[in-house]
Amino acid sequence: MSGDDVLIVGLLALGGFLIGGVVSFWPRNKVGAVICGVLAALALGGAVLRLV
Repeated sequence: MSGDDVLIVGLLALGGFLIGGVVSFWPRNKVGAVICGVLAALALGGAVLRLV
């Protein structure tokens, strides 16, 4: 497994954890959910760009 593969898997895992944070924060804290959503989008976008 190369370094790029590890980075892609790590970014996808981070994005998944952050999406879970959005789901758990949404009922109580809308600001926290939005921040987690933005970070998840950045992590998943970075993983997709590394794949291309």
